[in-house]
Amino acid sequence: MRRDWYNEHEMNPEEVAEFAARIGANISRAITARPAVLENLLVAWLAGGHVLIEDYPGVGKTALARALAASIGCECSRIQCTADLLPSDITGANVFNQLTGRFEFRPGPVFANLVFVDEINRAPAKTQSGLLECMQESRVTVDGSTHELAQPFLVIATQNPIDYEGTYPLPEAQLDRFMVRISLGYPEASAEANMLTEHAAGDRVLELRAVSDVEDVRSAQGAVNTVHASEAVCRYVVAILARTRADTRAEIGASPRAGLMLLRAAMARAALSGRDHVLPDDVQALAAAVLSHRLLLAPGAGEAEGAGLITDALNAVPAL
Repeated sequence: MRRDWYNEHEMNPEEVAEFAARIGANISRAITARPAVLENLLVAWLAGGHVLIEDYPGVGKTALARALAASIGCECSRIQCTADLLPSDITGANVFNQLTGRFEFRPGPVFANLVFVDEINRAPAKTQSGLLECMQESRVTVDGSTHELAQPFLVIATQNPIDYEGTYPLPEAQLDRFMVRISLGYPEASAEANMLTEHAAGDRVLELRAVSDVEDVRSAQGAVNTVHASEAVCRYVVAILARTRADTRAEIGASPRAGLMLLRAAMARAALSGRDHVLPDDVQALAAAVLSHRLLLAPGAGEAEGAGLITDALNAVPAL
């Protein structure tokens, strides 16, 4: 049976909103990111979901992940993916100890609260599969023995969508483990000019100090579980999923697990806003980030049509 690792005292939604705002403000000291991007990152973190950052080189994917790690005061590790990376390099392995004459388990980098996986699509499929159990069940099985991971546990992975040489596209099962997929995009001209001035002296992320600890994170995530999602909101989510499945632009629409992820993220956004209940607005704000990477589009359909599919589903389903 999995242990209950939440604090006896959980934050209320107002405290969660203040706590998340403090984390967001600290990240913004070092990184220039659009409010929607920062909100999606914080929502996934509060909901206990994993994050895939997909964008062009040089827009701050790695820096954003490092800034979150520096702000939350948890144990962090980094995995730089390469073509020769092995599953045991991620999960750990049993190593023979000559002094004791026994095999001992040596934990891999996934045994941390926040695991940053850089350029995940550079790891071969066999190595990517080593993350599946970690991300879904927060545990690792090596040579028949199961090892529980630290809690809270969050994976932030990055990938470059235009680099195909020496890469291995993530299969649908792997993509489905990520709660949200976000893209930073290019900053506005004024913000980019300020960034050049501020970062000319060095890496601003290195200057960040933690403004929380692991107990705060556990308490905030526990508070998300208390947010109320009415039956009407649940039916609204199901209706959106059904609409994506009926759209001819999608070969396979959003799955029931996609609905669970969307509802869980909406609960976190409600807490982030200081509310104890979910609104349709929460679902609408997160639908694209949660569902876009879970749709298998019909042959010939591009990403723009996938985004239009989600928008059309939201427009077609009345918010009850």
